[in-house]
Amino acid sequence: MGRAGQWQRAAATCATVAALIACGQEKTVTQQAAAGEVTTRSSSYAAAQRALVRAMADSTQWPTYGRSYSNERWSPLTQINRSNVGRLQLAWVNHSGIPHASESNPVVVNGTMYITTALNHVLALDAATGARKWEYVHQYSTTADCCSTNNRGVAVYDGKVYMGTVDARLVALDAKDGHTVWNVQVGDNDLGYHLTGAPTAVDGMIITGVSGGEQGCRCYVDAYDARTGRRLWRWYTIPSPAQGGWWGTWRTHDEWGMSFNRDIAREKADSAKYADSWKHGGGPMWHHPAYDPATGTLFLNIGNAAPDLNAIGRPGDNLYTASIVALDAKTGTLKWYYQEVPHDRWDYDATTPPVLVTVQDTTGRMVKAVAEAGKDGFVYVLDRATGKPIRKSQPFVPFENYMANPTPQGVIVNPGTLGGSDWSPTAYSPRTGYLYINANYLPMKERATAQTFRPPAQYWAGSVVAVPAKQQYGLYVALDLNTGKIAWRDSLAKPTISGSVATAGGVVFTGLTGKKFVAYDARTGQQLWSYATDAGVNAPPITYEIDGTQYVAVAATGIETMDSPRGDETLVFALPAQDRAGPQPRATGDTARRGGV
Repeated sequence: MGRAGQWQRAAATCATVAALIACGQEKTVTQQAAAGEVTTRSSSYAAAQRALVRAMADSTQWPTYGRSYSNERWSPLTQINRSNVGRLQLAWVNHSGIPHASESNPVVVNGTMYITTALNHVLALDAATGARKWEYVHQYSTTADCCSTNNRGVAVYDGKVYMGTVDARLVALDAKDGHTVWNVQVGDNDLGYHLTGAPTAVDGMIITGVSGGEQGCRCYVDAYDARTGRRLWRWYTIPSPAQGGWWGTWRTHDEWGMSFNRDIAREKADSAKYADSWKHGGGPMWHHPAYDPATGTLFLNIGNAAPDLNAIGRPGDNLYTASIVALDAKTGTLKWYYQEVPHDRWDYDATTPPVLVTVQDTTGRMVKAVAEAGKDGFVYVLDRATGKPIRKSQPFVPFENYMANPTPQGVIVNPGTLGGSDWSPTAYSPRTGYLYINANYLPMKERATAQTFRPPAQYWAGSVVAVPAKQQYGLYVALDLNTGKIAWRDSLAKPTISGSVATAGGVVFTGLTGKKFVAYDARTGQQLWSYATDAGVNAPPITYEIDGTQYVAVAATGIETMDSPRGDETLVFALPAQDRAGPQPRATGDTARRGGV
């Protein structure tokens, strides 16, 4: 989620992250899996892959971060619906004992819920009762990070649970008892590399990406053998000169005529002077990719270029930062890329997970596409096969001094460094055709300063601070992907970072910084239900079913970037027994905290 300025001195709703983090260059080389090895590995993992695909097709489970490879966060479950969602009650609650932001997305497989916490604990819980089965406590070597010791979740595959850690390790745990199967170093944490996103399991590979854009790392995406932890391939998010370089095509405008406000002549004149800037160019992969099994393609969202704000020292488009990237999953080979904001100076990286959808193009033809809600305030819809743009949405947040370059004196801009939409996973409903987005109006004063790359210092050329005199609020937006138009939106008292789940019951759930968990009518935007929590709800919800009961689960732990109230709870909701047979009269308003269902 490329958050260069987000954790700087912020007023009102934003928190300060003051630690200086070390960083540098990964010294190992790319490993490509041979064609014969790929075939052999796929065959040996055939049963595990079939099991994962079956779980994704089973509406009662939530077996991976986005529920399926598409990242739609769409559930076919209908027991909880528009008519009865107002009667949801707390079924059970887990207290992890770690009251700090986790951003965790629960995964539910065969009746067990796997959740992560801050400090990289993993908990296995009975998904129907909350009873604890086991806990893994990670032992850190070092703990350098850019944005708190949070974690977004796990992958469950082949009888194991996989987690990336803040000290840049990929850990495989036995799913039955939590013991460590293997533990490999993905990057040098002393140099600033770290992992925050939930891994992805594909055909015997565990795929993960490193963060470190704020530390001037040259970031990358790796694939590891699911049973041994051996690295199979690596793709660098910043191409070297031998790979064509990161200058790009020196784009001045996008396909819709919007200017990027660049001085191309100056950049080209400076290119020889800063020929080595790619070596510490950033490009973190903060989040969870989508995958298309039909074409064997991974879709990644790649983060910010380094340094942020002052880009004089990094001429060119700065490939492949602020981009949606398609890779061959077997080998890590680049298929195509689309850069949303070349030569980005505002931390407008691609932060929300890509979503695979089928949409109507401008001629009325249905096209397989990938969509992403950007920090720059637009949703981009691209042809899944080619990366060519199908449409760019209308802005889903108000703009202020849009694309104005940061100056030494400072300029107030919106979207600021918290978006737009900042990392909150979107949900897509094929029933409505809407993408559901957590968004912010949170203007920032951005100053550009001189930058010097001195590892292990944080590599960030400027400062950013929220503007107390400016109104700040959140928006929850339903955007029609077939038109690019906003279908409805709700204004929220505080900026929001959370995530969504949409259901066939016509309900969409999300969390609020102001200590609430809410449900909306997916088509109209009417708020149908809310629950007062003890901490900010700044993590994405899920839904699943066990023994005929549909549950909705979400972590309420707060978040550092918003300085929202901290907690240690995972909350799980269900309908009272009498409401599970069919629709009931709708109730509205806050539901008081009460006991079991």
